[in-house]
Formats: sequence, C-alpha cells, structure tokens
Amino acid sequence: MKSLSKKTRAYALKNALAHNSKAMQGAVISALFNEGLKKTEVKKYVKKISEIIKEVNSLSIDEQKKAFEKVKEIVSEREVREGLPDLPNAKKGKVIMRFSPSPSGPMHIGHVRTFLLSYLYVKKYGGKLYLRIEDTNPDNIYKPAYKMLKQEAEWLTKKLAEVIIQSERMELYYKYAKKLINKKAAYVCTCSGDEFREFVKKKKDCPCRKLSVKENLGRWEKMLSKKGYKVGEAILRFKTPKPGMSHKNPAMRDFPLARINETSHPLQKKKYRVWPLMNLAVTVDDIEMKMTHIIRGKDHRDNAERQKMIYNVLEKKYPWVFFHGKYKFKDLILSTTKIRQAIESREYSGWDDPRLVTIASLKKKYSPEIFWKFTEKMGLIEADRTLDKKEFFQLLDTFNKD
Repeated sequence: MKSLSKKTRAYALKNALAHNSKAMQGAVISALFNEGLKKTEVKKYVKKISEIIKEVNSLSIDEQKKAFEKVKEIVSEREVREGLPDLPNAKKGKVIMRFSPSPSGPMHIGHVRTFLLSYLYVKKYGGKLYLRIEDTNPDNIYKPAYKMLKQEAEWLTKKLAEVIIQSERMELYYKYAKKLINKKAAYVCTCSGDEFREFVKKKKDCPCRKLSVKENLGRWEKMLSKKGYKVGEAILRFKTPKPGMSHKNPAMRDFPLARINETSHPLQKKKYRVWPLMNLAVTVDDIEMKMTHIIRGKDHRDNAERQKMIYNVLEKKYPWVFFHGKYKFKDLILSTTKIRQAIESREYSGWDDPRLVTIASLKKKYSPEIFWKFTEKMGLIEADRTLDKKEFFQLLDTFNKD
C-alpha cells in the first residue's frame, strides 16, 4: 500500500498538471494498471486512491509543480492513456450499443455516465446507438418523461441515438415467450408468491415446472385472456437449466419473465394485460437489435447473468458487457421520484431548477461537449466515484474553460 500510495500521488500530480490542476480518478487508475494494479484490487484500494487525488486537487498549481518535481522519477515513462480504452472485438461501423432508462423521470447526471460512455464508443467506431425507453411496468411511469428523455438524448448526442419504446413492441415479447415455452425453457406458474419463495429457499422444484409444453401454452393463453387468470394468479417463469432450483445464487432460480398487470398504461391504455418483466424484454430487444457491446451499472450483474441464460437457451451469442461504478454525490439528490415529489411540493421550481443536477437544469449552463469530456475523463472503471456538489461543478467549469 505504501508503494501504491506513492505512485498514486505521483500520477495524480502528473495528471493534475496536464488538466488545469484537477486530476481525474479514471486516468490515475488507468496509469496504476500499467504499474501492476489489478482490476480485482480496485475496490480494495479505491477509497485510499480517492483520498490521495482529493489531497492533490486541493493544492495550488505551484504546489503541485513543486511536489511533482520530487516524485517524477517514479512515474513510468509510458504515457497515461488519453480517452477511453479500446472496446474488445469492435469492428469499424458495426458497434451497436444502447442506453435503457425507464420513463420514471427525465435524465440526471447519474444517467450520463452510462449513456455517454456508449455514445462516445459508437461515435469512435461507427455503428448504432439506441435510446430504449423501458416502459413495460405501467405502475412506474411519468408520462412527460417520454418527451423529455427523447429531447435530452438528442441534445447530448447531437441526434445520434435512435429512440425505441418497449411498450410498442409487445407482440414481439409475446412471440419470444411462446418460443421459450416451446423450447421447454419457460413455464406458467400458479403458485402463490409465498409458496414459490419457500421452493427457492429449500431448492425444491415448483410443481408447475413439470407441466408439458401443451399445458403451458394453454396457461399462457389463459394469462392473455381477460376471462382467464386474475392479477397475481399466474406468472411466466424461466426454467433455469441445470443445476436449476439448486443454483448457488437464489436470484437465478426460475426467475419471472412476465406477469399480469391491469393498470392502465399511459400509451397503451388497457390494450395489454400481460407485461414482460425486465429480463425478458431486455433480452429480446438486445437480440433483435443485434447488440454487440453493453455498458451498464454494476447493480445489474444478476440481471446480466439471467439474460445470458436466456441467450444460451436461444443459441445466441452474448454481447460483451462492462459493469461500471456509480457517481455517489454527498449532497445532491439523484432519485427522480424524490425530485418529482419535491417539485410537486414546490420545493423546486421544476426539473430545470438550478439547484438540481438534471440535464434540464445543467444544459442551461453547459454544452453537450462538456459532458462528453467529463465522461471521458471519469473513465471506464468499475469503482464508484464519490463527489460533492462543489467538486462536481468545479470539474464541469474546468472543462468549460477548456
């Protein structure tokens, strides 16, 4: 750790002097990889690395120059990589990526990392970028978000992203549901939630798991019919391949794919009563859109594993996936639900209130290019990045001056 601390400080000083006295954590960690730091060790050391970078950034530029003169010998001659690392197996003109927000509210700075990492790569290699609005949960939709997300995507990417709305693709999800049933990879379960949780806990097969394809297709049609099952009486489940219900991760044991929900949808109204859950809809769209590379938050590791299982059953090649860390702000609200409540109670004047870090607010002061640079400098790393409001705006202002 002592050696790592010295090298971290040296690279932080070097990076700060190259960027208006503000060192970037992503660039420093990238340099430390060249010195032998392993990706698996980042989580262990990231707190200390962040502390050192913060200390370096608190120095004046003259202090940074003097400090760097004392340690420049231990800095590798190899230049710290500028920009993002190359994508593996990326072919020019054929990189296909996506950003998939739910319409629970407009974009904020937390969305920017995922969206713009994908945008920068598609811009670099050429290909296709999708803004895929995932609205198959009728219970969690803020209708104005459809328009806001589209406008914000157009602004951030200079209209590069093509907008797709999942609720307009329902028949496609139904087609895949039947395909999985026919492959004996999905079944309709009529056990109660409490009963199924007990099966998961005891690693025991649900009785519905043994139903024939014909019986499952009949149950599926009964789910779709308004005269069939009622809400909560049936659910479509994935039949986890061996070890099945004995899978070491309980989250992988016959996870749900679709459910009955009769809440009126903002766009589809009462047209559909069976809604695909995330792992079915996301997998179908990623296959149909021929996704090549996916960047997503590390909180989606289990979902990615579930989706990979479905890919395997359908005999499709799974895309390259990277799980990045999150921005953790000490003194800023990122939850769209909380922001919406605060707007409704008139604590904020609207989504563009200057105290918020929504795109609606930030775009009044900064250009899209500032956020491209911000995202690039933060880098493609798995570690979370903790920022406070002051530090965040100092970074944006630095890029703005550039």
